[in-house]
Amino acid sequence: MLLKDKVVIVSGIGPGLGIELALCAAREGAKAIVLAARTASKLSDAAEQVKALGLGTEVLEVPTDIANAADCEALAAKTHATFGRIDGLVNSAFVPGSFGSWEKWKFEDWRQALDVNLFGSMQLSREVAKFMQEQPTGGAIVMVNSMVTKKVIGEQAGYATSKGALTVATKALAAELAPLKIRVNTCYMGWMWGNSVKTYCDMAAPAMNCEPEDIKKGIERNIPLGEMPTDAECAPACIFLLSDLAKVITGAQLDVNGGEYMPMG
Repeated sequence: MLLKDKVVIVSGIGPGLGIELALCAAREGAKAIVLAARTASKLSDAAEQVKALGLGTEVLEVPTDIANAADCEALAAKTHATFGRIDGLVNSAFVPGSFGSWEKWKFEDWRQALDVNLFGSMQLSREVAKFMQEQPTGGAIVMVNSMVTKKVIGEQAGYATSKGALTVATKALAAELAPLKIRVNTCYMGWMWGNSVKTYCDMAAPAMNCEPEDIKKGIERNIPLGEMPTDAECAPACIFLLSDLAKVITGAQLDVNGGEYMPMG
């Protein structure tokens, strides 16, 4: 079990990757999982799913808007007060911003994306690191980033910009926290078959005069492994980076996309 006896926070709990991260952490032996999201009902549903595994995992639900500095401070403090330590954090919370070509860019949406995807992830990481630095074993932080920072996909300039900024900030954080034995790594997700992509295919199909399945197959033609990975199949990559198997890995960028993007050099 990769996370045996560890206390892990997962932000951005929802019906996609967030809940799969929590479930994967539980299956890998986490002592406790702290669920964080803006919507309390999503936390309750996720908690029920984790408990339904029957593994005895302790669950703490903390409604949190990571764009709010006070919420981030409260989440870290409540986790430490409840369990006495924080071993891992997965920054999965995000907002997609608006889609559109350059003529339709809405810079207020860009600012919101930056506020959550960049500043929210960094301020939550800082609050958690304050407690991790007190632990002899340090801790591990994983940022969920996106392939859109490396490969232009659709009309997602605002979202890609926020995630690109997160890439640079994460490297700086990894360097600064390394002497404290706090590791910081990133998973760059590609297309993931889950609620978000299913909704996209359903909405785009009428405009493209095709079936949702045709859109999915079109995407998969660009994926060397031949199929779009699911949220559940991508989550273990983050869990690995939280684990002691990755204890000498920091500042790393792991592509989790079925091979769709393969950097050269």
